Amino acid sequence: MTIDYKSRLKTLQERLEEKNIEVAMITAPANVFYYTGFNSDPHERFMSLVLDNRTQKFTLFVPALDKEMAEQASIVKNIVPISDEEDPYTKLKHELGDEINRFGVEMKSVSMFQHRHLSSAFPQAVYEDIQSFINEQRLKKSRDELIYVQKAVDIIEEVLAEGIKKVKPGMTELEFTAELEYLMTKHGAEGPSFSTIVLSGEKAALPHGTPGDRVFQSGDFLLIDMGVSIKEGYCSDITRTFIIGEATDKQKEIYDIVLESNQAGINSVQGGVPLKTFDITARNVIHEKGYGDYFNNRVGHGLGVEVHEEPSVHENNEQIAEAGLLFTIEPGIYIPNYGGVRIEDEVYINENGEAEVLTSFPKELQIL
Repeated sequence: MTIDYKSRLKTLQERLEEKNIEVAMITAPANVFYYTGFNSDPHERFMSLVLDNRTQKFTLFVPALDKEMAEQASIVKNIVPISDEEDPYTKLKHELGDEINRFGVEMKSVSMFQHRHLSSAFPQAVYEDIQSFINEQRLKKSRDELIYVQKAVDIIEEVLAEGIKKVKPGMTELEFTAELEYLMTKHGAEGPSFSTIVLSGEKAALPHGTPGDRVFQSGDFLLIDMGVSIKEGYCSDITRTFIIGEATDKQKEIYDIVLESNQAGINSVQGGVPLKTFDITARNVIHEKGYGDYFNNRVGHGLGVEVHEEPSVHENNEQIAEAGLLFTIEPGIYIPNYGGVRIEDEVYINENGEAEVLTSFPKELQIL
């Protein structure tokens, strides 16, 4: 099974031609990977995929130390290495000439620093944002892509199943995080797809809190939000919440409301309705039970090559859901100084406009 990178490049090329964009430079590593198959984070060094519609030529500019990896992985075989002492913008100008009028860039990714150097190298160019074309292309996931995401989901669920067996009072959040991230590698992942979130007790009220030295105690909430990236370039994201030791009636009540909200959100997923429907349906459950003030973030986000992609599933998004969309449904209740619960699943809208849930880790309350 292979991803058709050539087809992706051709589609983008056609969109750029429609907009009369002569040259486009793609610098976001996830987008470079999406179009070429070369997955790399250049850090402070320059990396870009350049489409020259005047010559129908694709060029991949990479740090010199990544040249060999790029040659092996990239569908684009015209590779220009840039060593640390070279000026990448001089190399760009050398390859492209400076007679460019309409230059496409991802406005979200290009820094003021890069813009200044581009303007100096290509003084007559007008810059156009090509982000929307790329987002549109990446929005719909093919069955081939879904297979990779499912692989990443399967790995993180194995990690979670094995990891929770190690939970015991006296362990710190950071110690448990280290256990989980070791298991990710053991089960075949490249690594975490984002910083693993392990929050216990009252800290579970922080939707994106950071694991620290807090010690697990009996009666704690234990919120685990994590995912993995796999070598094929796709990732997963799952959240489950547990109770350590013994659960109170209030903890059970909150958990059951979030579970009902999660299920209602998933049950509402279908093609042909606005994306906001899924958020509102899940939110209404929590609101009707009197906890509406404690759920103050969107119900979900897209994922694929990156852990946060389009679409954003929030209560004002009028975009119509359609086949190929892949996103999370992750309602939560977060009560300051008390704790919180989040349950997160991955949902795909299939060819028939129906929901397919990729995550299968049990959701009934587990006491550890």
